[in-house]
Amino acid sequence: MAAEERLGALEGGDALLYASGMAAETAVLLAFAGPGTRVALAEGAYWGSAVLMRDLGRWGLELVEYDQTGPPPEADVVWVEAPANPVLTLPDWEALRAHPGLVVCDATVSTPVYLRALDEGADVVVHSATKYLCGRHDALLGATVTRDPERTARLLELRGRAGLQSAPAAAASLLRGLGSLGERMRRITASAAELARRLEAHPAVERVRYPGFSGLVSFDVADPRRVETRTRLVLNATSLGGERSTMESRHRWEGDRIPRGLLRLSVGLEDVDELWKDLEQALA
Repeated sequence: MAAEERLGALEGGDALLYASGMAAETAVLLAFAGPGTRVALAEGAYWGSAVLMRDLGRWGLELVEYDQTGPPPEADVVWVEAPANPVLTLPDWEALRAHPGLVVCDATVSTPVYLRALDEGADVVVHSATKYLCGRHDALLGATVTRDPERTARLLELRGRAGLQSAPAAAASLLRGLGSLGERMRRITASAAELARRLEAHPAVERVRYPGFSGLVSFDVADPRRVETRTRLVLNATSLGGERSTMESRHRWEGDRIPRGLLRLSVGLEDVDELWKDLEQALA
């Protein structure tokens, strides 16, 4: 309850914690979707969201993916990600505010330091709190935030029925992480912006994507597997949002929805020049 209150205060709503980010997403879909519900999901968003929604198609959920930089199609639920992981596009909030459907925003990468999605027009905010909110790669945790008491009550009810609650140790990790969140995110953002600038100038890098804030940078190279396995300071690992920098190719997990050469770099708290030396030698 203490961790929920702290996160809710940062987001400006009522927060609930879950056993993982996917548990939080499952709760939202169970609470507000059903047979015949049409969900418009942002293209290039976290691949697990699309996998879950397609699986729920056998229960009558209809999924359509769309370019979130423009207006969403007709749908009962519009599910965006700010920014989308790993393509790092941002949603069109003006178009979302005009949409009659339920707007769900995955704000894992932005955190409330850079985005309070409820203020921008979202009805429900989802976090994989495993990532930046906890910030240490030491907890598995999800969260939802709403301002509608009826929606909060419905999520709370389903969380209990489905056994999706968070563990106490994970909630304690969140409390620790929230205490340093602002400072961590500002330092991570400064380093990520500098690395994005240097990557854009490197001859081995074909394209760089960076939304201008937070710690994810994705960039394309000819041989991503060669680069990701040659770093020494940057871990070749899937987890992101922690104090330690990580990087991995996403095409081998997500297939052709992601460019074949894309590497997702999650910038941590290491010295930016040391990180660049490591990336530079791997790119060479």
